[in-house]
Amino acid sequence: MKSEDDMNIILVGKHHGKSRVVALNGKFLAAMLVLILALISAAVWGGYQAAVSKAKAQEPKPSELVAHWKSKLEAQQQELAAVEEQVREQVDALTLRLGELQGRMLRLDALGQRFVESGLVASEEFNFDEPPAVGGPEGPETRESFSAPALTDMIERMEAQLADREQQLRLLDKLASRQKLEEEMYVEGRPITWGWLSSKYGYRSDPFSGKRTWHDGVDLAGKDGSDIIAVAGGVVTWAGERYGYGNLVEIDHGDGLVTRYGHCKTVKVKTGDVVQKGQVVALMGSTGRSTGPHVHFEVLQNGRSKDPVKYIARANR
Repeated sequence: MKSEDDMNIILVGKHHGKSRVVALNGKFLAAMLVLILALISAAVWGGYQAAVSKAKAQEPKPSELVAHWKSKLEAQQQELAAVEEQVREQVDALTLRLGELQGRMLRLDALGQRFVESGLVASEEFNFDEPPAVGGPEGPETRESFSAPALTDMIERMEAQLADREQQLRLLDKLASRQKLEEEMYVEGRPITWGWLSSKYGYRSDPFSGKRTWHDGVDLAGKDGSDIIAVAGGVVTWAGERYGYGNLVEIDHGDGLVTRYGHCKTVKVKTGDVVQKGQVVALMGSTGRSTGPHVHFEVLQNGRSKDPVKYIARANR
């Protein structure tokens, strides 16, 4: 007698159409189910063990970990060494820059001191021994900074001092240029390097007629062909022959002051030339209304003649 738990499986052939009935009871099915579960469990357990083994195989050994971290440490040390080298190079560059600024400051101070020693300015007006006065409220960056200044701060202060020195020296240079110009344009001294006074300024007996006539300048006699020099710097307004004067050089010194050099043998300048004090402008001769080698020297202020002796005497003060 068949149990209610029995199962029949009908198998049908593909070609002949015959069928076969397979009877399966409950115990057999239970055994099959247990077997299948056992196979699945075995497969799962085997996969798990394989995964664990693979993970253990891939896990680095302690020696490999040590080598790995040692390599990373060496790389970091190399990076640190490169940074330190860059810092050293920057410090060296800043130190070199600071040295250059200090040398420049010393040269400017020495130049300024020469200005003071020359008497151009008073030492109390331009003190090159003390740093320039600076100030301002303290900011948060100042309070948080180190007490010892960094190289960059020192360079900034040095550059500020240099700017102050250069401003002072520019002013001194202007003063010196102005003083030099005033000295250059200052009429003084004789228009010859060697010779003697042969005729004074004012009334005299005319050397040709013997009559009492007015003489607008002074005559300075000397050797024929000797140098005639400008008594001050200026611009040549006449260079050539002129009635009564022979060959004449006329120089405008500014502020209405003009000097004339007459009876020249040879004129060494031309109209429009800028001449300096002491420059040779002509050679002594006897051209024009003259009795012998000499220079007729005149000084005019706003078109009126002045006694040249007063200007000649300035050089002896």
